[in-house]
Amino acid sequence: MTVRKIAVLPGDGIGPEIVDQAIKVLKAFEQKLSISFELEYAPIGGAGIDSNGIPLPESTLKLSQAADAVLLGAVGDYKYDDLDPAIRPEQGLLQIRKAMNLYANLRPIKAYKALLHASTLKPEIVDGIDIMVVRELTGGLYFGRPKQREERNALDTMTYTYEEIERIAHVAFKTAQKRGKKVCSVDKANVLATSQFWRDIVEAVHKDYSDVALSHMYVDNAAMQLIRNPKQFDVLLTENTFGDILSDEASMLTGSLGMLPSASLGAENHAMYEPSHGSAPKYAGQNKVNPIAQIMSLAMMLDHSFGYTKEAQLIEQAVVHVLNQGVRTYDIAEPGQAIVGTAEMGDAIAKALLELPAPVSAS
Repeated sequence: MTVRKIAVLPGDGIGPEIVDQAIKVLKAFEQKLSISFELEYAPIGGAGIDSNGIPLPESTLKLSQAADAVLLGAVGDYKYDDLDPAIRPEQGLLQIRKAMNLYANLRPIKAYKALLHASTLKPEIVDGIDIMVVRELTGGLYFGRPKQREERNALDTMTYTYEEIERIAHVAFKTAQKRGKKVCSVDKANVLATSQFWRDIVEAVHKDYSDVALSHMYVDNAAMQLIRNPKQFDVLLTENTFGDILSDEASMLTGSLGMLPSASLGAENHAMYEPSHGSAPKYAGQNKVNPIAQIMSLAMMLDHSFGYTKEAQLIEQAVVHVLNQGVRTYDIAEPGQAIVGTAEMGDAIAKALLELPAPVSAS
């Protein structure tokens, strides 16, 4: 029997708590389908600094590269703010993305009927939203060189190669083929040379996908349109920085960053799955935060890395069932509504998963 290996990197802040809930749901998934996964834990971010003096220990990277998939919590804590930026916890996240060549970040934005109230927008605006943000993850401002800071000036470099843009464009168009067959490529081509380059290459790649409609939108307009008319979007294709900002904005359409999972996919079948939110250290250890983004990241892992596409949908069904029953963490609750903690939400989803009818056969 093939052993499916998962590297589990809980990280910092609320990371260990929400990862615990995802593993709780994974155990229910194993029980339901009579399968098993091999889990091995390792430190990253502040936990890596505490144990090994660096945010990405070599042992953690080797474990992650050898695993079939990586499940990550979150990195960062205020107590590391005085460290040199080059060795802060967040560098562990950037370093593992680069080292594993995790260039394609998929962030699904979906509005659930039970949570339409949680958005600050009118229910009729958000009802039916189903957007996939395809974000380039290893290029652009976050990784460009030179990068420096001096006493009276600082410099970041925005750079992209043809190959970097080409491969993420292919991911976006292939993703759209399985969805609504529309890609909106976001750039700032009226100002930035990298965006003009981006637009030209996306146009060239589009010639291979005649069944997919392509449009372009400046990033400032895209930010506005996400609030004005979000249902116009199917797949949003963005470079690294724009994707980071727009997907966080889009999370408010669902009511909370706690609802936003993500998958980071790369070459050689490397993949890492994590919630789109941060480590929220001020809430660490309080059994307060929403674990759904982490749990839905697990579902993406079961789909993309292990081929349990139909079975992974059971996890989303369990989440929807629990939400329909009125189970709420603080971030998605209506005024006066009863609130549960992180562990209680994980318990409810795992229980709902076990009670759902099993699929006819495993993938």
